[in-house]
Amino acid sequence: MIKQRTIKKIVKARGVGIHSGKVVNLTLIPAAEDHGVVFKRLDAGGKQVHAHSAFVNEVVLSTGLENQGVKVSTIEHLMSALSALGIDNLLVELDSFEVPIMDGSSAPFIFLVQSAGIEEQNAPKRFIVIKDIIRVENGESWAQVSPHNGFKVTLEIDFDHKKIKESGQKLTIDFSEQSYLKEISRARTFGYERDVEMLQKQNLALGASKDNAIALSDDDILNEDGMRYHNEFVKHKILDIVGDLFLLGGNVIGHYEGFRTGHMLNDQLLSAILSQPDAFTIETFEEADSPIQFYSEDWQNDL
Repeated sequence: MIKQRTIKKIVKARGVGIHSGKVVNLTLIPAAEDHGVVFKRLDAGGKQVHAHSAFVNEVVLSTGLENQGVKVSTIEHLMSALSALGIDNLLVELDSFEVPIMDGSSAPFIFLVQSAGIEEQNAPKRFIVIKDIIRVENGESWAQVSPHNGFKVTLEIDFDHKKIKESGQKLTIDFSEQSYLKEISRARTFGYERDVEMLQKQNLALGASKDNAIALSDDDILNEDGMRYHNEFVKHKILDIVGDLFLLGGNVIGHYEGFRTGHMLNDQLLSAILSQPDAFTIETFEEADSPIQFYSEDWQNDL
């Protein structure tokens, strides 16, 4: 039986909030079976919000949650890391409204969970197994999931920028053959420097810098250290998709395909999936029959 997972011990991190520009303290705490991933706002009286599609309230620039007036923003990179490592149960304490941006990828969260250690629990892990094609469209943009014995993402982005075009705007990652930790986790968010300057005039993106994003001029990359992957842009968008899909409440068994997608379209797809209960099943698997293999502490040199 593939079992649910949490972490072995409490771990803490500190980073800058991408929008507030202020230091955010983050604590990851082990949680019991069937707890799920839950965010707790220490600066809001300890109020909590469950990391689930039902509580998504923000899909512009990032993915955010809200419950009874308490919000948590920019959760997608942490959720992506938890999905990749198979962490089902976790309490995430914050002293701000946003998860720290760290370096703009999910790699710091991967390292944090690995530092805490991963503990298997007694309850079976539940998977969302796609049984039919579910598709959403918004103008030229579209996203869909379809049956697949494993987890695969095919994505095409469409940015009119020299460096993004040169790096490749379409990619398929089959996670039964390719490692999230090696191929996806270090891909950083990106944006035009002029857009950041405009957002900062609106008191947004106050924490954005070349330390936590790839900064683009009209025709070049402004980061002195260059790219981490030759196709880092499309890989970061896949990183976001993995995090957004985990808001279904478990790991997806299926094939995600999309063109010019973002958090808004991903949220629409999650809603479409949950509104069609005949199009998916919730299943458990024995180890020998598992269509997904999760990170084991026995693995070496994955980052």
